[in-house]
Amino acid sequence: MEQERKTYYFLGIGGIGMSAIARYLNMQGHRVLGYDRVATELTKKLEAEGIQINYEDREENIPAGIDLCIYTPAIPESNIQFERIKASGVLMEKRSVALGHITKNKKVIAISGSHGKTTTCGMITHILSYSTVGCSAFLGGILKSVNNNFVFNNNSPYVVVEADEYDRSFLQLSPYISVITSIDADHLDIYQNYENLHKAFEDFALLTNNRGQLIVKTERKEIIEKLREKKPLSTYALNDIEADTYAWNIRIYKGSYYFDLNDYGETFFDLQMNYPGRHNIENAVVAMKVCNFVLKQEGISKSKREEILRQALSTFSGMKRRLDYIINNDRQIFIDDYAHHPKEIEATILSLKELYPNKQLTGIFQPHLYSRTKDLAKEFAKSLELLDSVILLPIYPAREEPIKGVTSHLIMQNINKMDKYYVSKEQLYPLLEALQPELLLTMGAGDIDREIDKIKQILSK
Repeated sequence: MEQERKTYYFLGIGGIGMSAIARYLNMQGHRVLGYDRVATELTKKLEAEGIQINYEDREENIPAGIDLCIYTPAIPESNIQFERIKASGVLMEKRSVALGHITKNKKVIAISGSHGKTTTCGMITHILSYSTVGCSAFLGGILKSVNNNFVFNNNSPYVVVEADEYDRSFLQLSPYISVITSIDADHLDIYQNYENLHKAFEDFALLTNNRGQLIVKTERKEIIEKLREKKPLSTYALNDIEADTYAWNIRIYKGSYYFDLNDYGETFFDLQMNYPGRHNIENAVVAMKVCNFVLKQEGISKSKREEILRQALSTFSGMKRRLDYIINNDRQIFIDDYAHHPKEIEATILSLKELYPNKQLTGIFQPHLYSRTKDLAKEFAKSLELLDSVILLPIYPAREEPIKGVTSHLIMQNINKMDKYYVSKEQLYPLLEALQPELLLTMGAGDIDREIDKIKQILSK
């Protein structure tokens, strides 16, 4: 894909995974163009980098001379440009296939799981970039330290990727190191049932290079037992001394987490993490496990490895939309998070409750997908009940058509508390002016992030 200058056209170029590939090909000197439904901060940055983007689904917007059309599975087949390009005979590839081709000759560090992928990828990228080993990375979010979802290091054989289970995309990868963080019921519109989802993760795990490492969280006991019959693996956890790698002696001091890490008998004491969220300690455990393995493979001494892990962890500033502080002062705190699954919502809320036990927590949640809302309405309600006040927005449909009878009210009616509100985006702002929450959390994978600036203005009055 890199031998001669080619023309690549992206359908859905504004997607976080799509844009990282577009940036890579653009950096390689290829002609890169794309289409998306709406202009966003990310598409504007792509345009500033020299990528031409159109925002109207019309046949005349399709450029001439396309060598390869890369498309996101979120693009409906009824899309005019998709239909015309497919009919023309131009070569087309899903995003996952293109990423598989780009990374096939690299040592791929692939992070999979229902939760924690993006932050774990960001942590690994940050740690390896702190060392002489370095890495490239195709991230599912914006790494705040570089303000980008793509990191390029032509001198490193390692590339960090988010192994997305949606549409079985992760089966296109060739992992040198693979991680399974969690497997919760999700994307059932694709998999139909938990067994099919489980099988896809097993298939992904078995793709791992035998000279690398397969790493699975200990709570995934059922998949660990099956995989151990076919492939060596390593385990990680919080506070579980049965795991090969675990954190223990976890404490909070002046807003930072401190813990000790045991990795196959090597102990690193008093590690400091300034990034919030107890679940992010778990992400840090596996990120440091991966990096310690890589640094060992590259012949780096224990003392130097410890120095790299310690300094990189303490300077990790996080990912945009992952416990992302928008306002943080004595009067008000406003945090934005990508949480869109009940388990993620629960972890995010409990983390903030732990950090701010004396503050009333108000949460705004925008459900993502009709199918997910239908399948998990009761689970969403149970997680949202952990908030002191709940504000629900209408469902963000993304790639889906409406399902009859499925609205945010399915969640609302199962929330067993009085302080709950269901509002449109227009009604949200007068409600916030009236409530003036001292600790506010916005959550969702839709377009709720476009409201952040306006919410910030209201809270700052």
